[in-house]
Amino acid sequence: MRHPGHKICWRYSASRARKAAEPKGRRVATAKVEIYTKMFCGYCHRAKRLLDSKGVDYVEYDITMNGAKRDEMVTRAPGARTVPQIFIDDKSIGGSDDLAALERQGKLDGLLGL
Repeated sequence: MRHPGHKICWRYSASRARKAAEPKGRRVATAKVEIYTKMFCGYCHRAKRLLDSKGVDYVEYDITMNGAKRDEMVTRAPGARTVPQIFIDDKSIGGSDDLAALERQGKLDGLLGL
């Protein structure tokens, strides 16, 4: 049998973690951000989490079952076969690792217009 307060403590911890992960306020990015993703993609989740942490709005295209959007992605980023594929102001940025590299180099905020 569980301790009566166990569930309450877990909810409190989860609630605190969610609040800590939320950005302090939405910042308005002047750039248009689009991301092509697939269901259950860890790299997609990582890229979206970085954008969310910056408070950036983006358009997500789930190509799991959408061949037309997948073809569109390949046309926009020739040679791209993996997800996520991220575009900022219609320029191909690449994938999750590329987005993280831009953040480490201090260049992402400039591209996003933050």
